[in-house]
Amino acid sequence: MTLAELTEKMKTGAGDKQGFGNTVKFTTPDGAIFIDGNQSPPAISNDDNAADCTIKMSLSDLVDMVGGKLDGMTAFMTGKLKIEGDMGVAMKLQSILR
Repeated sequence: MTLAELTEKMKTGAGDKQGFGNTVKFTTPDGAIFIDGNQSPPAISNDDNAADCTIKMSLSDLVDMVGGKLDGMTAFMTGKLKIEGDMGVAMKLQSILR
C-alpha cells in the first residue's frame, strides 16, 4: 500500500469519528500523514505540519497498525514506533485508527 492509499483509507475511517482535540503526525521514509483532531471529523492530509505528537515508523508497519495487524503498544515496546511530543495524544489515536 502506498502513502496516498493509506491516507485515503485513514480519511474514510475518520469520516464518522469525533475530533480528539490534538494534532498528530505520522512520519515515514515515504512521507507524512497529518491528523488534525481539532476538527470533527478529524482532517487527514499529507501535510508535514508541526503537531502535538509525532510518531515515526516505517510505512509497512504503519499499514499493519492501521489494518489491525500490529498493536500500537507492541510496536512501541519493540522499537518499531517512536514517539516525540505528548505521549498522551498518541494514546488517543486508537479511537481514530480503528
